[in-house]
Amino acid sequence: QRTRPSVIVMLSTISNTVRSNLKRHVAASAAADQKRGFKAAVLGAAGGIGQPLSLLMKLNPQVSELSCYDVAPITPGVAVDLSHCSSTAQCTGYSGDDLNKALDGCQVVVIPAGVPRKPGMTRDDLFNTNAGIVKNLIAACAKSCPNAALLIISNPVNSTVPIAAEVLKKAGVYNPNKLFGVTTLDVCRARTFVSQAKGLDVNKTDVTVIGGHAGTTIVPLLSQVEPKATFTDAERDALTHRIMFGGDEVVKAKAGGGSATLSMAYAGAEFANSVMTAMAGGKGVTECTFVESTITEAPFFSSPVTLGKDGVETIHGYGTVNDYEKKLIADMMPDLVSQAKKGVDWVAAN
Repeated sequence: QRTRPSVIVMLSTISNTVRSNLKRHVAASAAADQKRGFKAAVLGAAGGIGQPLSLLMKLNPQVSELSCYDVAPITPGVAVDLSHCSSTAQCTGYSGDDLNKALDGCQVVVIPAGVPRKPGMTRDDLFNTNAGIVKNLIAACAKSCPNAALLIISNPVNSTVPIAAEVLKKAGVYNPNKLFGVTTLDVCRARTFVSQAKGLDVNKTDVTVIGGHAGTTIVPLLSQVEPKATFTDAERDALTHRIMFGGDEVVKAKAGGGSATLSMAYAGAEFANSVMTAMAGGKGVTECTFVESTITEAPFFSSPVTLGKDGVETIHGYGTVNDYEKKLIADMMPDLVSQAKKGVDWVAAN
């Protein structure tokens, strides 16, 4: 059973209610023997994902220091704005040439930096721009915080995570247990869409989503939904497609005005919270995440992963699946393998 959302109650209301929720969260954290005091960074903090993600990180009681970095000159102002929120984290903004200063001493780095998708674009269309951005940011992490947990949101995740791994290898500091592709939004969408379709409590609904983080490489295992639910073939097909292409739904709805930013910030903050909870000694923290893996032929694969003090503790298989899901996995595997190879080859050539 994976951990449930906890941080994001902080955005449900404001002022006194926020403070009340924070107090309850702190109490729950203490009961779970969690510790406060992580220094975290958000790279791309002035963007559409970065700003709400930074807000959620600022409100997380496990964060004592928050570094906000972006190339945009407004980034120090974003940090000043955040610093007025009545939570314990100290927030500092950096831009331009101050990337290494922003990363110094960080234990957790969340990277949503990059250009967003527009209508008609696939995640792979973003590759050429975002590959270079991720390469430069990871190189700075390798220099300034080589032992940090690195959480990659920048798309295409199926390629940017392998890019990050190759950059870290070149720097001699690669630790596969500390590199994560954030696929939490796929799980959030699955839980939301399934609970709505079947009349379930979303907070008690669990859906495993495996594979990658783009289109058909996203495979929801509806046969494993808890509490147990049954689907007609039409329901199964519609839900599977919507979970796979939920990002397209948002891009289309925003009509050229952006991609999934608020929901991605929510998911990124949730995963960061789980990573910090485990690093602080919390037990039984299991999340689906895109990591170096040997459970399939793909070098990187998202499946349930138990997190620990040093990052990845146990990579779990995806269990028993039905014939429909077996076909989805088999059909997408060549794409997942080739997208990882594309990232590796790009680093070799650049």
